[in-house]
Amino acid sequence: MSDSADARALLRHTLATLAYRASKALRDAPKEFADHRISPTSRTPLQLVGHLGDLFDWAFAMTDGKWTWAANSIGEWDAEVERFFAALARLDARLASGEPLGHPPEVIFQGPIADALTHVGQLNMIRGAMGSPVRPESYGRATIKAGRVGRDQPAPKAEYDGDASAKRR
Repeated sequence: MSDSADARALLRHTLATLAYRASKALRDAPKEFADHRISPTSRTPLQLVGHLGDLFDWAFAMTDGKWTWAANSIGEWDAEVERFFAALARLDARLASGEPLGHPPEVIFQGPIADALTHVGQLNMIRGAMGSPVRPESYGRATIKAGRVGRDQPAPKAEYDGDASAKRR
């Protein structure tokens, strides 16, 4: 894959998808969500969101050709959430700029972006484990648009009750 307009468009759509799903996982979370730990060795949602911010700081550094990782967690829920979405916006703006990328798009995807998708899934699972599940929806029908990477996302279009993967009788 080259540093083409198509590759950038796909990365930008992936960031918008991630923002939509993360926003849904964080919206209306119970107060105790941030510090909830499902096992002695698991990360809390606060730690996960801090890590998400770190991942997108790393992704941005990769666009400049650097391979710089730093754990910069603030350790406060609202600040971590804002830092994560700000880092997404900064990366999205860099991808939209058309400036050459310092690492191939697929490397930026396979490292920080793919890792972030995993962690947003973990946030959803923790919500469910603590009795505050995120309602399922047909994400293919969601209003996701490249460039929309903030915490404020459109309302879901096709949520439903239950588990779509469960066998219906």
